[in-house]
Amino acid sequence: MAILDIRLRAGYLFGAITIGHIVLISAQVTTDRGVPMLEAVTFGVFAEVQRGASSLIGGVRTSWGNYLALQSVRTENERLQEELGQLHVTLQQERALAQQSRTLQALLELRSEAPLTTAAAGVIASSASPDFRTLTIDKGSEDGLRPDMAVIAPAGVVGRVITPSSRAAKVQLLIDRNAAAGALVERSRAQGVVEGTGGDLRLNYVSGTADIIVGDVVVTSGIDGIYPKGFVIGQIESIERAGGGFGAIVVRPSVAFASLESLLVVLAPERPVAEATAAEKNSAGAQARE
Repeated sequence: MAILDIRLRAGYLFGAITIGHIVLISAQVTTDRGVPMLEAVTFGVFAEVQRGASSLIGGVRTSWGNYLALQSVRTENERLQEELGQLHVTLQQERALAQQSRTLQALLELRSEAPLTTAAAGVIASSASPDFRTLTIDKGSEDGLRPDMAVIAPAGVVGRVITPSSRAAKVQLLIDRNAAAGALVERSRAQGVVEGTGGDLRLNYVSGTADIIVGDVVVTSGIDGIYPKGFVIGQIESIERAGGGFGAIVVRPSVAFASLESLLVVLAPERPVAEATAAEKNSAGAQARE
């Protein structure tokens, strides 16, 4: 064991002496350019070390720059997404205002064309029951509303006022199961009564010889004393025959009740034709007696 340690020490000593001789020789030997060999070797080694360090630092610097650029792009992307969201909100608001403007314009046109005294009202609530179809509007008895006043929209007949309070009123829609209105077919002048079913309308009490076809427009006849004459109710969608007469005559309403926002209440409903005729006859008789 001691002999082995002596041999190892001798080997280490020999190696150190050899390296020392090489270093001394390199210091004395010069290259073709007159630079000592030791200096040239040392410079080459340190140059490679510096090259590697420089490459490492450059890579780190590039990676850091890319990371900062990515963060900047991410921040810019988030800002653009926020701006896009705000633009979407603004677009929806502009679209809603445009739709509201079109609705109000249609109401104004209807109000100017109809020779009736009306009050504009907005819808503030609706009934969720499929059997009792009603709306609540933001006008009431303080605005002159009374029961049985007709409610209309640019598309046609909506219904009638049934329960007014001081500042609001409940409107029974024409499609309500308990609603009805005197009606006639615009083309042939065939008369009947439109009744609600909860979803659509039925034209009943039509003469079996009446001239009606699918697609005919049904309007108010005015004989009920509630709805002014000539306002659109809907369009005949289907006709069934029963025996020698008519069975179910389905009328598709002209008004989209689910999307109503604004409407008009007729403050001065017309009198029924029979009542008006009787009044005129009485007036004529009184004049004749005088």
